[in-house]
Amino acid sequence: MSEPERIPQRFEEMDLSKEILRAVKDMGFTEPSTIQKQTIPLMMNGMDINAQAPTGTGKTCAFGIPMLEYVQLKDERVQEVVLAPTRELAVQIAEELTRLAKFIPGVRIAVIYGGQPFARQISALKKKPQIVVATPGRLLDHMQRGNIRLDAVHTMVLDEADEMLSMGFVKEVTRIIEATPPDRQLVLFSATTNQDVLTIAWKYQHDPVEITVEATKKDRPQITQYVIKTEHNEKISNLIDLLDADVYQRIMVFCNTKFMTDRLTSRLQKDGYDVRCLHGDIPQSKRNVVMSDFKKGRFPILIATDVAARGIDVDDVEAVINFDLPNENEYYLHRIGRTGRAHKHGVSFSLVTFQESVRMDEILRYMIAKPVPLHFEGGVLRTEDGEPFFENV
Repeated sequence: MSEPERIPQRFEEMDLSKEILRAVKDMGFTEPSTIQKQTIPLMMNGMDINAQAPTGTGKTCAFGIPMLEYVQLKDERVQEVVLAPTRELAVQIAEELTRLAKFIPGVRIAVIYGGQPFARQISALKKKPQIVVATPGRLLDHMQRGNIRLDAVHTMVLDEADEMLSMGFVKEVTRIIEATPPDRQLVLFSATTNQDVLTIAWKYQHDPVEITVEATKKDRPQITQYVIKTEHNEKISNLIDLLDADVYQRIMVFCNTKFMTDRLTSRLQKDGYDVRCLHGDIPQSKRNVVMSDFKKGRFPILIATDVAARGIDVDDVEAVINFDLPNENEYYLHRIGRTGRAHKHGVSFSLVTFQESVRMDEILRYMIAKPVPLHFEGGVLRTEDGEPFFENV
């Protein structure tokens, strides 16, 4: 099969069904993003794809639209599989696919992840879903128990493949891929690349098309990055000063540890802030409620660790605050990518001590970014010229 010569610029040029076009319009999309323009025609053409694109560029619709277009509604076998590294991301993908399938009667989508009772998932699988979104470990558990077969899979997508494989799921992902037909379509999406992704691509893909959406292109979230010089014992008071400016109504704050996440949440709640937190020790049922409430705007401030926040897809987060700097450069990209979504402008603030300045420089070299330096003086956030920052926002 040959690659389409011309990249379509509109959804209407992609030979999509009226049901999908109606759903896309209902979701508020006026034109496809770059990753969607490049991916949808290729997937519709049956090609394997290895795509690298920044977070927040519309990857779920890029692979979800083709999957829904060629699902066979009368076939009760599993035809499409999406693997995700975390339960939160799996749930978010399933929700997005459900929205895309709104006007297609008969589509059944199941989401399978650890932390949810097996009985509930077995019940979902007994309804004969054509599309399954899952985390690798739990899907493999169901395969070994005989609850699901993948011998009729047409397309498999590995979303955030780089993160999933670096988390130690290489063996699970390999076994799952090998349970699908050899001629199935395999599509990989990553924000970055690593050796495990390249190995999976070399071993299991057939003449894949490489797609790279550069971080400098228009699809990248429009985020102004600010670095605030501070002292370790002043971080909490600086954070409170940022919140008290009352400029941003939807804020995500990132910490590196569960301990700090809990400590910061308790402190802010005692001070009267409407804030909740997410980390790995919180029961899954409670995490689901917190994420749902944040998406619905029921509270304004969410404090989270990196892993707990990876599945959060909220269009109107106005600001991201790095209370701690992440240990991995990729996590910084994922963090600030929570804002500036859906073509809106976002801001990020990083509270950086002298000891953390070298780490911040490493991150900025990785991002090829030039942040705006700020500092607190007398409890007021100021620019390098000493002007009050929030007076000009």
